[in-house]
This record gives sequence, structure tokens and C-alpha cells, in this order.
Amino acid sequence: MADVSRAEFRKVENREHLGKPAIVAIAVRRYATTVEDLWKAVTTPERLARWFLPVEGNLELGGRYQLKGNAGGTITRCDPPEALDLTWEMGGGTSWVQLRLAIDGDGARLTLEHIAHRDGIGKEHLERFGPGAVGVGWDLGLHGLARHIAERGAALDPAAVEAWTKSDEGKAFVRASGEAWGAADAESGEDPENARAKAERTIAFYTGG
Repeated sequence: MADVSRAEFRKVENREHLGKPAIVAIAVRRYATTVEDLWKAVTTPERLARWFLPVEGNLELGGRYQLKGNAGGTITRCDPPEALDLTWEMGGGTSWVQLRLAIDGDGARLTLEHIAHRDGIGKEHLERFGPGAVGVGWDLGLHGLARHIAERGAALDPAAVEAWTKSDEGKAFVRASGEAWGAADAESGEDPENARAKAERTIAFYTGG
């Protein structure tokens, strides 16, 4: 199981985005592969379907995409193999995801930023669950990406993945992830008690508690 407790792998920032106050969940991972291979894994429909979700649409700059049963949006930046920006449209609201890839020793580093306006449509959800609401989901997805790369590009078995998320090991992963995002939230300036409470609600949401 991936180590999700290391603080350097996640950070929460408060910044302005498009002229409005925003909260940013930042996840950083290192993968034992090349930047070019990592780019293909996170941008090509065939590879995405193996570890994340099936995707349809025009996956080019300015094109629209749709993840099966999840978010859709527009690709606003595409600079292979280093940068990908897109809108993340779901439930009537819009947030933004930015990916940056770079060489990291003999491997590749992926930095993912998920940006949300504090006064957007998802304001109540954000206030209740905090950055872990998206952070835990990305931790699970990036864990799947690590397995996909470690297994030389193999497709993950959806049934096995679902069973793992419901197992004691999967729930322990979610708890470690949720607590780490809660700590990052507190480090960003949130009241520690509120950050812990939001983290516990997020963990319960993901584990069915």
C-alpha cells in the first residue's frame, strides 16, 4: 500500500483564482517511469480507462471531455509532456484541475492541483468536508495510477478495486489520507478542531461510516 502519511505529498493553499478567493488541494507523487510515459498514462483515453475512468470527447486544447459517471469539462492548456489544465464541471459547479509533470531523478514527478472557489456552488460541501473531499478521491486515483505503472501499464480490475476500497486495508488507506488532508488543512490556517472535524466527515463519507 502506498504511504499516504508523508506531509510533503499534500498541501492546502489559499489563493486567488480568476479574481475570487479559492482553496487549492495539492497532491504530489513520484512514479518510477519516464515523463513521457506518465503523460500518456494521464492523457490518453486507453490508458486512463485502465486505472481511472473511461473518458470520451475531444482530448485536445479547447476540446470537451467527459469521464464516465463523473466530471466533464474543457481542456484549457495542453503542453505535452509537461502541463495539462482543465475545468472540472460536476453537479452544476465548476472547479479547476492542473497537472504538472517533471523529471525527478530516474523517475517522474506529478503535481496535481484542484482549485475551488470558496463562494462557489459547492460552498456548503466544501465547508462541511474541506479539501479532503477531493483530496481523498485523488489519493485513491493516484494510488491506482501507481499500481498501473508498477504493473507495466496493466488494467486494474474494477471489481478488485471496489473490493479493496471496502476492505480493512482500503479503509485504513482512506483514514490515513483523510487525516493527512485534515493536517494539511490546519497547516493552511484552518482552525485545527474544524479541520479534524471536516476530515472525520470526509473519512466517514468515503468508508460508509
